[in-house]
Amino acid sequence: MKTTRKQTLVLSVLFMGLGHIAALSQFAKGILFALCEIVFIALLPKTVHALAGLITLGTPQPDLDITLRDNSIFMLMDGIMTIAFIALFIAIYSISIKSALNTYKEYETLGKPTANKNVLASLKAVVSGSFKVLSLAPTVLLVLFFVVVPLVFAACVAFTNYSAPGNIPPNSTVDWVGLTNFKFLFGGQATWTGALGRVVVWTLVWAFLATTTCYFGGMIMAVVLSNVKTKIAPLFRGILILPYAVPGVITLLTWRNMLNGAFGVVNRTLTQLHLISTPIPWLSDPWMAKFITVAVNLWAGFPYFMLLTLGTMTAISADVFEAARIDGASPFQIFKRITLPLVLYQTMPLMIMSFTYNINNFGAIFFLTGGAPTVADSTTTSAQGTDIMVSWIYNLTINLMKYNYASVMAIMIFVALAPFAIFNFVRTKSFKEGEL
Repeated sequence: MKTTRKQTLVLSVLFMGLGHIAALSQFAKGILFALCEIVFIALLPKTVHALAGLITLGTPQPDLDITLRDNSIFMLMDGIMTIAFIALFIAIYSISIKSALNTYKEYETLGKPTANKNVLASLKAVVSGSFKVLSLAPTVLLVLFFVVVPLVFAACVAFTNYSAPGNIPPNSTVDWVGLTNFKFLFGGQATWTGALGRVVVWTLVWAFLATTTCYFGGMIMAVVLSNVKTKIAPLFRGILILPYAVPGVITLLTWRNMLNGAFGVVNRTLTQLHLISTPIPWLSDPWMAKFITVAVNLWAGFPYFMLLTLGTMTAISADVFEAARIDGASPFQIFKRITLPLVLYQTMPLMIMSFTYNINNFGAIFFLTGGAPTVADSTTTSAQGTDIMVSWIYNLTINLMKYNYASVMAIMIFVALAPFAIFNFVRTKSFKEGEL
């Protein structure tokens, strides 16, 4: 009896791999798909239990020993991993159905394939025919369980009351609270809303200034070095690269000690030279500390853009500059009309990515100022004068244990940065043309 497409589809939908075995005589592939569904059915009780735990996040059990109580965070993670497992099973199920239909299409064209009684040969045929799927499977699994699942977990915390002192497992349970945390931070409590607005504004200002100062500072130094015709120009180039070559942690901690208001070498030197009579509060005044973070970041970050600009300028033909000089253009006009537009065209995507990086540049703030100095609401919110969003998240989790609020802010950062990342990705040649 001739197998129809409808029969193949129905058999494949009823049980994974059944269409390959009963209708297409592909026993090796069908058995492998069937084993996937058998494993899923065997794990079904645990799957249902994990999903139930995800919904309830446990029940308070104060009479039990603390080691026997429900741990809401573990239940949340187990539930998310279970959903990922179900999604993976559905994807494999879809692949099995699609594989059966594609094989049936070949069957219609070439005739029904004969069953291969050699098991080893059948397995080799399955591996060779599914090479693309098998080669991508490890990467997909790693991304799913080590990237997607943690991100979803962090986002889900924003919709719970996971925070000290009343909702820290295993001593107590965590509950779903919906959009309560978002309402609290976006207008529910004036102190927290004010701190959020202040930190968001400073984060954007910091990212803009840190990016533009390093970019144009590096570009200016690159133009200067390219026009210096002395034999020691390579020496200056090497010296200017040193701030970038030294590990950033060492650089920032060194500047932090040098700018210390009480015993820092900068204030002591200025005092000895009788240039100042009282110490300058480099890192203890909010506005001065913000200026210092941008200045120190410029000192440590401009060599990268200097090297980038120098590399880009080598691609500009010397004839273009020579023609501009013959026409009477000044060095500034050459820079404005030729160098700047061409360099910007080549490096603008990197500048955008640098802006997104600086929004999350935890080290530049933490190792230099630690977020200090304190301001009026720092005691309540732990948001200090130079804290950006990512360093405030660190303080919320480590110091206040307000994981729910930290998760809300992490979602805000993701929503703000995702468009930049997508914009840069869709502009790449590999995305547009499918090649490097």
